[in-house]
Amino acid sequence: MLVLDEEQTRAALAWPALIDAIAAMFADGCVMPVRHHHDMEVPGESDATLLLMPAWLPGRYMGVKMVSVFPGNAARALPAIFGTYLLSSGQTGEMLAVIDGGELTARRTAAASALAARYLAREDAEELLVCGTGRLSLNLIQAHATGRPLKRIGIWGRDREKAAGIAREAQALGLAAEPVADLQAAARSADIISCATLSGAPLIQGEWLKPGAHLDLIGGFKPDMREADDTAIRRARVFVDTRAGAMKEAGDITQPLKNGVLAADDIRAELRELVNGAHPGRTDDADITLFKSVGAALEDLAGAILAYEYVRGRQA
Repeated sequence: MLVLDEEQTRAALAWPALIDAIAAMFADGCVMPVRHHHDMEVPGESDATLLLMPAWLPGRYMGVKMVSVFPGNAARALPAIFGTYLLSSGQTGEMLAVIDGGELTARRTAAASALAARYLAREDAEELLVCGTGRLSLNLIQAHATGRPLKRIGIWGRDREKAAGIAREAQALGLAAEPVADLQAAARSADIISCATLSGAPLIQGEWLKPGAHLDLIGGFKPDMREADDTAIRRARVFVDTRAGAMKEAGDITQPLKNGVLAADDIRAELRELVNGAHPGRTDDADITLFKSVGAALEDLAGAILAYEYVRGRQA
């Protein structure tokens, strides 16, 4: 049985290969039950969340990810998200690998956003704004820079020192990143805006979005979380990773559905339909597009299989 730590998991999940693996899994499909979602009380702090996400390819592989989200960890200088992925044989049930779930989650989440941007962002998009300074931030920068010549990358966060730190890490990778202090000005200028926060109130105002902008919402995974306002929903063509997940769990979708700003039929397509060509994605350079992701177990399974087969191949 393989045991892959954070560094080994990162090395096994190169961006181009991971994006393609997730695309292939969306195209081909797998068995993906509804994930378990449990709120957990943390005395004196915001509630934590426990997620259990199973998926399998019959006769080939099966896996489950256990993830915890503790918002209070920010005050402890700890990541908000911890997790472990267990990959087993779909033929015998034999345990094949234990994979660092935090790194797998961060990379597959960023890869899915970059995959959606292939279909929804303008081909000539060259300015990226990342909102949030957590673990996902640098991953999002790297994923969106894969196959896209970004000329300007801004990082905004409530903690300016953290934003500056993310910018320095991106610069060390040869990427043109800088911290930004004025969120509104940066959002008005950006071609792609990627939000990865745990915000309970909208950060991005729809009136800020320029024609042709692509808004990527990642952080909110509960009905009481929002990263964009109703105006953004009204102005945009809305896409999701999966309808089942987004329409049940994501406040950026559930709240507009509840207040009538968004109807179920207004969701143009989910990621599977974009990958399979059932929906063309962006059809006009002036359109504003919005992609809401809550994460899908098939993304984790695709990444886990890729990591396992990569390491086994190197050992052979």
